[in-house]
Amino acid sequence: MQRIPMTSGGYEALQAELKVLKSEERPNIIAAIAEARSHGDLSENAEYHAAKEKQSFIEGRISELEGKLAHAEVIDTSRLAGKTVKFGATVKMTDEDTGETYTYKIVGEDEANVKEKKISILSPIARAMIGKEEGDTAEVSAPGGAKSYEIVSIAWK
Repeated sequence: MQRIPMTSGGYEALQAELKVLKSEERPNIIAAIAEARSHGDLSENAEYHAAKEKQSFIEGRISELEGKLAHAEVIDTSRLAGKTVKFGATVKMTDEDTGETYTYKIVGEDEANVKEKKISILSPIARAMIGKEEGDTAEVSAPGGAKSYEIVSIAWK
């Protein structure tokens, strides 16, 4: 498996989620399964089946998080600098058609959250901007057609 780029904040968030799943969620679901078993016939016990399904989800998520953390390449964005867009950059861009301005930080896939103005390195917009400099235009293929964004500024925060 290849390395998974993420910021130190993203790495810490995954570690925190894993800790909660292992120390709180897993014991709670084991107790719920034991409680449901005590009610008798398991073939018609909806509580038991729901608890087993939740246990399966939790164990799958634990496995997924452990894999991502094992293959994480933590990048300290506070040490990055440069004139081209790359992982960790905060990019201010303007839609060339509408004139609207957007600011996004390019982060790892698991950290992406549009409400927090963080986009995944794998997103079409980020991929179009990688390697560009201030004043360059990034062409993005969107479902509604091609979009053009001018890169206004690149910051490292």
